[in-house]
Amino acid sequence: MAVLSEDVIRSLPKVLLHDHLDGGLRPATVAELAAETGYADLPEADPTRLASWFRESADSGSLDRYLETFRHTVGVMQTPEALARVARECAEDLACDGVVYAEVRFAPELHTQRGLTLPQVVDAVLDGFREGQRATGIRIGTLLTAMRTAAKSREIADLVVGYRERGVVGFDIAGREAGYPPTRHLDAFEYLRRENAHFTIHAGEAFGLPSIWEAIQWCGADRLGHGVRIIDDIERRPDGTYRLGPLAAYVRDRRIPLELCPTSNVMTGAAPSIAEHPIGMLADLRFRVTINTDNRLMSRTSMTQEMLGVSEAFGWGAKEMRWLTVNAMKSAFIPFDERLALIDDVIKPAYAAVGA
Repeated sequence: MAVLSEDVIRSLPKVLLHDHLDGGLRPATVAELAAETGYADLPEADPTRLASWFRESADSGSLDRYLETFRHTVGVMQTPEALARVARECAEDLACDGVVYAEVRFAPELHTQRGLTLPQVVDAVLDGFREGQRATGIRIGTLLTAMRTAAKSREIADLVVGYRERGVVGFDIAGREAGYPPTRHLDAFEYLRRENAHFTIHAGEAFGLPSIWEAIQWCGADRLGHGVRIIDDIERRPDGTYRLGPLAAYVRDRRIPLELCPTSNVMTGAAPSIAEHPIGMLADLRFRVTINTDNRLMSRTSMTQEMLGVSEAFGWGAKEMRWLTVNAMKSAFIPFDERLALIDDVIKPAYAAVGA
């Protein structure tokens, strides 16, 4: 199979399920918003040096250190104007990279430091996304994230249900996994299930199988945010075959999507390198694998770069890229007819044109 060039990959339609709004700002925007809003704690004022600082600080091999960088992006996203601008630019940047559908997540509770209410935060972000969608044609669904270290998950779940006709397509919890299991927020997940709402859970990134098991079997997650540690339940035999443990088998059998983020996983220590990332093995075993950016600023990445990296590491060509893209579109939280239309009318014709 032929490894695709960067230009070809950039031109192909992509689907992104795991992207954090506060992890994808343009460095120049961070600097400009800091000046406009009076945020004085930036480590660098020059956008080029600031971009390098984010990358170097995030590339530590530690999830906790990685998460510290968000203090600065969140710090400049405390006004309606800043939130709308960041959302609009997110839509523009993703569309420029060939993304046709994206689910972008953010935690409303992090943006109330200057007095905004949770609904005001959500309204501002949705306004920005609508503007970006009108300008580019990209389709964006918004996920509202609750922080697993806090106690607002039920309140955020209420917002998800209240805004689901206005652009919000699902719920998420994020933050430090160790010591903060998803079952701490069980009331939110039970409410969401009663309301027929979709949700994903960050699980199996920095913590192992217990986090994944709770997310699925106790909380009922539709998807796993990262889920890379599912490999702890997969044994490679001496003859090269694999034996799946009961949890890994369940995840594969039920087609539970894995929101894998290769570059981010390497930076936080969840995988030693792209070439050694479990995405290769999980794809070979036909798990419902998707590829994602996580945080484009911190990882200095894009969907094009993520797809190029796995293409080069595993020799994947157009057929594999189409498989990843269709996997993601099948797993999206928008209605079936909309997913099918994007697969049949946009994704498959474009990949057929490059031999997939």
